[in-house]
Amino acid sequence: MSNEVTAEILGTHVLDLARQGRRLDGRGLDEYRKVTVEPGFVASADGSALVRIGATAVVAGVKLEPGKPFPDTPNAGVLTTNAELVPLSNPSFEPGPPHPRAIEVSRVIDRAIRAAEAIDLTKLCVTPGEKTWVCYVDVHVIDHSGNLIDAGSLAALTALAHATLPAKRFGIAESDSPLALQHQPVETTFVRLGDAIVVDPSFDEELACQGRLTIATDELANVVAMQKGLIGAFSPEDVKSLAERAFQHGDRMRKLAAGA
Repeated sequence: MSNEVTAEILGTHVLDLARQGRRLDGRGLDEYRKVTVEPGFVASADGSALVRIGATAVVAGVKLEPGKPFPDTPNAGVLTTNAELVPLSNPSFEPGPPHPRAIEVSRVIDRAIRAAEAIDLTKLCVTPGEKTWVCYVDVHVIDHSGNLIDAGSLAALTALAHATLPAKRFGIAESDSPLALQHQPVETTFVRLGDAIVVDPSFDEELACQGRLTIATDELANVVAMQKGLIGAFSPEDVKSLAERAFQHGDRMRKLAAGA
């Protein structure tokens, strides 16, 4: 039996289960897989974390280095976010130029951090127009079993929450200091499976879904960003309901990121 036929049969089964309010792995429609957070996973980084959501595993690392501010923001630091889909993490990823999925994941994570103003970039400025801190956030997918955005977002947030400005190393100050976060954005992803909308899609559910909506919330109960994916539609009532669900999931994830 070809891979295409197998995928079609599995997709039909996923949709049939969703119509009954069920999922392949036995979860409820609004239930995440087991989430674990391990900060400090990469000793050489200024901040890092390993996040597992079910079998999905993502490592995020933060590096802070002196650099020059952009001409249009001479009093602010620089934030750059990058995601890499390691070919060994899933057969669909191949070596070569950045995978479109990697570009999407990095942009969605970056948008949430910026929109929530998680980092006060003006506090990263050392000398206006001349020297500032550049904050690199690198997200590496170790095992792709679905829902890369949520796993990458939580890993990035945890890495930033435990990051240190290496001021002493670069001779900028006499001692290092924590990288202060103003807000804690968390992204929650939902997919449409027929008439059902489920949270934290597995890899098989992502293949079968008709639409995806990622909602980023902060600790002040604000929706700070949204990302719509695929062709399926969500009604205004759907979006309002999903936002309420995202607040609840976000609060739990923030506790994991801060208290891990």
